[in-house]
Amino acid sequence: MSEIILRDICKSYENGFQAVKNFNLEIEKGELVVFVGPSGCGKSTTLRMIAGLEDISDGELWIGDKLVNYLEPKERDLAMVFQSYALYPQMNIYDNIAFSLQVRKVPKKEIDKKVHHVAELLGLENLLKQRPKNLSGGQRQALSMLMATLKRPELLLLDEHTAALDPKTSVALMELTDEFVTGDHLTALMITHHMEDALKYGNRLIVMKDGQIIKDLTKEEKGQLDITDYYAMFE
Repeated sequence: MSEIILRDICKSYENGFQAVKNFNLEIEKGELVVFVGPSGCGKSTTLRMIAGLEDISDGELWIGDKLVNYLEPKERDLAMVFQSYALYPQMNIYDNIAFSLQVRKVPKKEIDKKVHHVAELLGLENLLKQRPKNLSGGQRQALSMLMATLKRPELLLLDEHTAALDPKTSVALMELTDEFVTGDHLTALMITHHMEDALKYGNRLIVMKDGQIIKDLTKEEKGQLDITDYYAMFE
C-alpha cells in the first residue's frame, strides 16, 4: 500500500474559487517528491491540506492506513519546514534540538548523542549554549530542517525551505536535505521555485497548473528535461 494517497482532493473557498481540483497522487514510502509550478497553482495549498492547516473541501487523504481528513495536525505524524525558522527563541540551541526528542521520551544519553551529532554536522559545537538569534539565516534554517528529521515523522513537508537564503547557502542546505531525507529513507514532499533543485533532487517531479497536476515525471524522465522544457509546459 502507498504511504500517502490523495484521492480526488479539492479545495474550494466561499467566494467560489477552486484552489485545488480533483487532485490524485500516490506516494511510496521513502520517496522525495518535488512540487513545482507558477505562483497560485495550488502547491502550498495542497501541502497545507496534507498538514491539516487547511480543511479539505472534498476527497480523501490517507497517510499510511489512516484516513486523516479530520485529524488535527499533531495527530498526523508529520513535520513541516517553512521559509521561516521554526525555532524556539527562548531556548538555547541545545534545548531546541533536544526538545522533540524529550517529548518522545528518548533516553537522556541518546538525546545528548543526537544533539552533538547535529551540532557537529552544522559546525555549532561551540554555540550550543547560545540562542538561535546568534546564528545566521542559513544555520537557523538548516537547524530547523534537521530538527524536523529527528522527529522521525511519517511524512516531512518542505515548503520552499531554501527560498529566503542566498544562493550559496541554499545549495548547501539542499545538499544537506537530500543527504538526510534519502539517507534516512524519509518520505518527503518539497515545494521549490528553484528549477535547478527540482531537476536535480527527488524521485519524482509533480508539475502543477491551475490547481491540477499537468505532469508526473519519474527521476529518469525529469533527468531529460532542462529549464526551457519546464517553462514550455505553461505556454
